[in-house]
Amino acid sequence: MPLLCVALIIVMSSITSALADWSNIKIGTDGLYPPWNAKTDNGQFEGFEIDLAEDLCQRLGATCAIVSQRWDGILPALATGKFDVVMAGIEITSEREKLVDFSTCYAAEVAVFAAKSDNALAGTISPISRINLTGVTPLAQTAINSLRQALAGTTVGVQIATDHADFVQRYFHDLVEIRYFDTIENLARDLDAGQIDAALSSRGYWERTMEGESSLDLVLIGPDLMGDVFGRGIGAAFRKRDGDLRTQVNQAIEAARDDGTIAELSMRWFGYDLSC
Repeated sequence: MPLLCVALIIVMSSITSALADWSNIKIGTDGLYPPWNAKTDNGQFEGFEIDLAEDLCQRLGATCAIVSQRWDGILPALATGKFDVVMAGIEITSEREKLVDFSTCYAAEVAVFAAKSDNALAGTISPISRINLTGVTPLAQTAINSLRQALAGTTVGVQIATDHADFVQRYFHDLVEIRYFDTIENLARDLDAGQIDAALSSRGYWERTMEGESSLDLVLIGPDLMGDVFGRGIGAAFRKRDGDLRTQVNQAIEAARDDGTIAELSMRWFGYDLSC
């Protein structure tokens, strides 16, 4: 194709994006990751990100629709136009930024291992409560070594295509059997049934599963984990060509952070403030 034609296509694509009408926005989520996003028994979406999405849409003056999509296909579905934005507890990482653009961070969550209360791992004690993997101190390295020793020879479950799976693969592949699950619900179910010894997910998710009458009999083990493979917080994902929508959503997120809305929603759904 002649260079002039290529240049013309690029210019026209930019103009089309710049003139895009975002009065109607489709937001993709998997609906299986409480309290971030979930579905009620009657099929309605609920959760921290659902409430936040509704607030952001009001600030944008847009009509928004939540679209359900399995986690392992959520970014490909964004690319093909099934929805315009993804809000699904997605950590901002360099690898994902090769595929999509992210909003500013709207929440920061930590990961932690969980085990059945009657499992031998339940007594695992960490010398440190939280590890930032971006800059590992000698004490943090001691905690990682202790966790590796405790998990050696066990079976550890993770949800496929997540930062949790990347972390376990990187730090424990030589010591544990890793089992991958298509959904967080199936992961938690097998952990509760004793089919695996431990599982890694977000602290917020585990705490929610341990609440209420139907709670799972689990305990959290080891330190909270953040940084490095776990990214730079959680944000909304966009197609790279939709920079104008990303700019508008960023402005709405910043306003929601400044007036305390994100902190309020965090307290409602998690019991503590996750705002970045």
